[in-house]
Amino acid sequence: MEKKVGRKKIKHEKQRHDPDDDINPRNTSSSRYSDTSGLKDYVFHQIIPSFMYIWKHDQEKSYKHVDVPKRNNMDPNDFISHLPDDILHHIISLLPFKSAVRTSFLSTHWKHLWKEALLDSVHDVITIEAAITAITSFVDDFDTRHRPRNKWGLIFELGHGRGSLVASISSNSSLKLDFSAGKQEFPMPFDLFLKLNLAPPNRLSRRYMFDWLLEENHPSQREQPPSNTMRVKSLHLISVSHLSNMAVSSLVPKLPFLRSLTIAKCNGLQSLQIKEAKGLRKLVVLDCPHLQSLSFEGSSLKSFRYRGNLVSFRFRGKCNCFPLIRFCECGLLLDDAMIDIRQGALTQWTWDFEIETPFSRGLRKGNHCDCANKYKCFNSILRSIKDVQSLTMCRWFYETTMCRKLPFSSRCPEYYLSVLELWWIDCSMERESINALLCFLKLCPNLKRLNITLDPKCYNLPSTGKFSTSVIVPDKLDDLKVVKIEGFANEEKENFMARRLIPLFGENNPVIISKPNGKCLKHLVKMAKLEKKGKYPYKFEMVENVDENFPDHVHINI
Repeated sequence: MEKKVGRKKIKHEKQRHDPDDDINPRNTSSSRYSDTSGLKDYVFHQIIPSFMYIWKHDQEKSYKHVDVPKRNNMDPNDFISHLPDDILHHIISLLPFKSAVRTSFLSTHWKHLWKEALLDSVHDVITIEAAITAITSFVDDFDTRHRPRNKWGLIFELGHGRGSLVASISSNSSLKLDFSAGKQEFPMPFDLFLKLNLAPPNRLSRRYMFDWLLEENHPSQREQPPSNTMRVKSLHLISVSHLSNMAVSSLVPKLPFLRSLTIAKCNGLQSLQIKEAKGLRKLVVLDCPHLQSLSFEGSSLKSFRYRGNLVSFRFRGKCNCFPLIRFCECGLLLDDAMIDIRQGALTQWTWDFEIETPFSRGLRKGNHCDCANKYKCFNSILRSIKDVQSLTMCRWFYETTMCRKLPFSSRCPEYYLSVLELWWIDCSMERESINALLCFLKLCPNLKRLNITLDPKCYNLPSTGKFSTSVIVPDKLDDLKVVKIEGFANEEKENFMARRLIPLFGENNPVIISKPNGKCLKHLVKMAKLEKKGKYPYKFEMVENVDENFPDHVHINI
């Protein structure tokens, strides 16, 4: 049993850093709670050795004839940014790709330098379809071993008011297509249909040992991908529009080894359909403000991350296992789920989650509740996230979908979740809201880390009164290590929240960390002496280097 728990912990820690995200630097806006000071130290730690290398080995190149441009908006002590762009391009070309991309966050001047240094400009391509063809050829011919160090992608200047397309590929086999330079003031509505043509996972694994009984065609007759195909494992689609959706749909089937798909900032996108995604492990959909429905059909999805309005979700998990296989790993057994829907719900929404099996009639339902609106019942949602270890949840969504027929008691193991770290988002922390949180925590007996964020812009659902008498004393969480709270208006509200959370730690020393609007952190500490009899024995004090021991939730800063 201990070995099993150990393997589960190792798997969870690996999940905290997903290499698929390396091509997509994290948002540094204050709304995403990022700190760029550490970023500058990290990037310049990479730049300085490169600069010294140039100084030592390229002395025969004289840069004295280059006029250093005067940039009045720069820090006079920032001597590196005052260097000519040619030298900065040379420095960036010596950096690892991930570090080179992260330089875009140093200042406005650095924003596009990495593109100028690492990407080739293409001016003779006038259509998006032709650009996609060129990108396909670039990917097919991409050689990670004998590649020039400054050839990481292409920039297409499309003209005719369509802006540009940036295509870049990283060392971890991630391809990013960014159409954001062609933004439209009034985007046209469109639908995106992606039919994946993925190579099946290892056929020797347990879940595919009986596939030969199910296939209509002999495996040898299957179409094999070209031998020179670059194994792109992660695809990032940024700002796809009605002008580029058809070209993107034609590209996706040409990436047979795709395991991760990210779709972000697609204005005008109303319907997203993903079909035959039998090998896709990770799906990320972020900030598509006009999205109304999302449909997914696959058999191996492990990670689903979504940020935006609550829309109509439809998941179909195909299970091709032989009935004798008792512990099936097919379907939609998510171990990572981000449901950040703080923007609120559309008028019509559903959560339709089902698994199709070839040996049963119809569909194996993911919902066993007999309430009137089963596709809006938390029981359906609960079963879809039952094995999730990293979870993001909004209070209003939980309260809206919570069925009165479901038990609030912690004595119902069949409703337990496997959550190890939880990010809870709300617009306020009144008594009823805290009760909702404590009620949800009854479903998470193995929780280790809890992040609570108060966002005043979060959708505010009027209290339903479902939890007013449900929670008196919260259950103790034996494995809980730390609680981090942020967005609270003042210390009084922080203390009120801390009082309700301290019982979660039981006899253990409570570790509650507050992150105000500034960058300083405060740690809840027990006072040695009470100023007044009956005064609350805890208070928050400023601390340093807390994040090194207690990292943020894996979904924060995405």
